[in-house]
Amino acid sequence: MSRVRETKPGAAFLRGLRRGLTVWYSAVLVATLVISGTVLYLGLRDQLMRPVAEQLGASADFAAHRWQQSPAEACTPPPFSRSGYLRAAPGTPPPPPRLPGRPPIYIACMDPQGRILGSMSFPGSETDPLPQAFLSPSLLADALAKGRVSDVVDGGEDAGPIYRVAIAVPNPNAGGMLGIVQVGRSIAQQTSALRLLRDLLLAIGALAVLIATVGGLLLAKRALAPAQLALARQQTFIADASHELRTPLTLIRANAEVLLRHRDRSDPGDAGLVEDIVAETEHMERLTDNLLTLARIDAGALRLERELIDLSIVAAGIARRLATLAREKGVAIREEYGAGARLLGDRQALEQAVLILLENAIKFTPPGGTVSLRTTAGDGRGNLIVEDTGIGIGAEHLPRLGDRFYRVDPARSRDEGGAGLGLAIAFGIAAAHGGTVQITSTPGQGTRATLRLATWKDSGGGPRGAGTS
Repeated sequence: MSRVRETKPGAAFLRGLRRGLTVWYSAVLVATLVISGTVLYLGLRDQLMRPVAEQLGASADFAAHRWQQSPAEACTPPPFSRSGYLRAAPGTPPPPPRLPGRPPIYIACMDPQGRILGSMSFPGSETDPLPQAFLSPSLLADALAKGRVSDVVDGGEDAGPIYRVAIAVPNPNAGGMLGIVQVGRSIAQQTSALRLLRDLLLAIGALAVLIATVGGLLLAKRALAPAQLALARQQTFIADASHELRTPLTLIRANAEVLLRHRDRSDPGDAGLVEDIVAETEHMERLTDNLLTLARIDAGALRLERELIDLSIVAAGIARRLATLAREKGVAIREEYGAGARLLGDRQALEQAVLILLENAIKFTPPGGTVSLRTTAGDGRGNLIVEDTGIGIGAEHLPRLGDRFYRVDPARSRDEGGAGLGLAIAFGIAAAHGGTVQITSTPGQGTRATLRLATWKDSGGGPRGAGTS
């Protein structure tokens, strides 16, 4: 598992909250548009297609009744001439109305084997050919089984989509089936209207979502302005408080150290109390320094002195400073430095970041373990890698690494004197240099922390590479 942490958590939190609010605004709008658009589309489709279905159903019933009365004249022109319907026998269903400007109705009669007994269009010429797609007997089996079925077929460029209705016609005299009557008409106008509505709904929906997204970002920014102001004030307070606490803590520590140097003049039992005062003031000084550093990082006010630095030299210096701590813990430090890890940066800040990573590795490696410290360079990046054989970190903790005051094992961290600020500072320093800190870990096997920074190009000009993983 791995984790790359961003800097400026306060700003990142506000950005994430702003994006989250915008996503919710847009999601609600999209859901509303989808529901309302679907209801509108289905409602209009029903209004457009219902008259067609009713007209074709009436036509099919009329043709089926006439076929039963005069089987020899099934689907022949006389009852469906240009001048209108002839008078039918009593009891015949009323013929479908003739609607001006509407496409013709296609009618075909088929026997149970699918042979066409007669076909025509109304109104139309007796010689006008019917679309082959309409004459297809694909509805025959279903119509004979269910009695009445319908579908839509493609009639080509001339007819467009054709809505078909097929009904089974029983033989009133001999039993069985005479065949089926298949009736249809072009629904190109209805389809075109529905397609236009669909395109308009999609265009309006896309425009509305775009406007909602931009407007949501602006509204969220305005709504979060008080929170942003409160966060800025909090950062200012932390910075000011940390700065003001440094002086009294320094005086307390200095006075306590003076008392320790003259412990022979004091009660022997008081020496331990004074030593505790010195230890606690050291801890509080480190805490206030860390808070001040984090406040400056959050505010973008961390002052960096740019100079050409060899990352290997920085790593070697930190390893020497922590050699005593490693010996006390019974941990071996293995060093391996490669060439070319040169970059522009603030030496003091980078030393602090490397110190945090190496110190954490030593603290959480059991006696007899090993901590490897090495540097590499390539692809325009310089890498400082700290790898230990310690207790490791569970995958559930990796997303929280770098959060202020977050400790994987609070009891153990407290014993080690940690406050849960070190990694946050290391991440912030790396980001201030255009780099990242990536942490991978396996419980029971160890942890690897990689500081990645852009290197300096000797042949003129500036840093090269990107400090992102």
